[in-house]
Amino acid sequence: MEVSRRAQSIKASSTLAISAKAAELKAQGKDMVTFGVGEPDFDTPAHIREAAKKAIDEGKTRYTPAAGTPALRKAVCDKLKKDNGLDYEPAQVVISNGAKHSLMNAFMAILNEGDEVIIPAPFWLSYAEMVKIAGGVPVVVHTKKENNFMLTKEELEGAYTAKTKALILTSPSNPTGMISSLEDLQMVADFAVKHDIFVISDEIYEKLIYDEGKKHISIASLSKEIYDRTIVINGVSKSYAMTGWRIGFAAAPLEVAKLMSSLQSHMASNPNSIAQEATLAALEGPQDCVTEMCKEFKKRRDYIYEREEAIPMISALKPEGAFYLFVDVSGTYGKSYEGKEIHSAADFAAILIAEKYVAVVPCADFGMPDYIRLSYATDMEQIKKGMDRIEEMVKALA
Repeated sequence: MEVSRRAQSIKASSTLAISAKAAELKAQGKDMVTFGVGEPDFDTPAHIREAAKKAIDEGKTRYTPAAGTPALRKAVCDKLKKDNGLDYEPAQVVISNGAKHSLMNAFMAILNEGDEVIIPAPFWLSYAEMVKIAGGVPVVVHTKKENNFMLTKEELEGAYTAKTKALILTSPSNPTGMISSLEDLQMVADFAVKHDIFVISDEIYEKLIYDEGKKHISIASLSKEIYDRTIVINGVSKSYAMTGWRIGFAAAPLEVAKLMSSLQSHMASNPNSIAQEATLAALEGPQDCVTEMCKEFKKRRDYIYEREEAIPMISALKPEGAFYLFVDVSGTYGKSYEGKEIHSAADFAAILIAEKYVAVVPCADFGMPDYIRLSYATDMEQIKKGMDRIEEMVKALA
């Protein structure tokens, strides 16, 4: 009996595969250091946890409207106005089971079979697979390190065809940690308006920005023309250490939001009712927890970047946001460690986990096969231990 060819064409997540391998080695008693999945190591703040307990005690355990509770959709509108200068009505907001679900809803709402979506590389690996699940065609555009991995006008125009339906924008970026400037955003906005295409703006890391003078700008805020073509994606997993709560949200033109809500009603009924109450507390409650986490991430960013820069044969740009270090390991190609040769970032990562018990993500599935990604969403002791081991391995290459 034949199964779905489309499902068979979808790649498994390499980040989850790395995490599974690390867990397997840890279960064998190995002293693992994991720089894999991007998950804050902090506990969900107390006032958010208390809101969830209260919701259970008050019996808020039943179905909610498909697009989320009215209170939470209004809170998202208030957040978007306060933080991003964006005016949305609750009917334009769809709460989903994580930002990943919001993205999938968006692709399913706008794509027809064969529609193309421009994806700047490096990119979060799930984007291309989601586009394919929705019947679209990912068109990968490889950006350059010398441009801070930002798109140029020439690269965008070169990728455009009559089938182009949307492009994906991510700032701060996973995996590079770079932030789109106003000039970068205006160029993309002009391109999208000129060709009348959608922009899917993934803003999940917006609150994790570390340097003075750097700030997050939502592309939808630049003009009415780009606002009408933008689907803003965000959530609470990264900023509030709520990865397991699975709440994300999208804000979109009304027609698109209605389609996303309809799709979700059939695929998932509604987001978790208790997690929605917790998210309401996150958005409306004190924000000092976010500030404190951001300060700690900055310390880790500064340390891991300084350590990486002192190691020969590898290089990275200093991340401006998110919690990833995107490292070029091509300088190690042709070298070997105890007889094992390195010809790709995948080789580098395989040797590192097997010999030094350090898990990193090789980034071929992110569109950049010469790079690895290190998540510094782990404590400083683990970061220090992991960087010590990476340095030992690289310095031992022959």
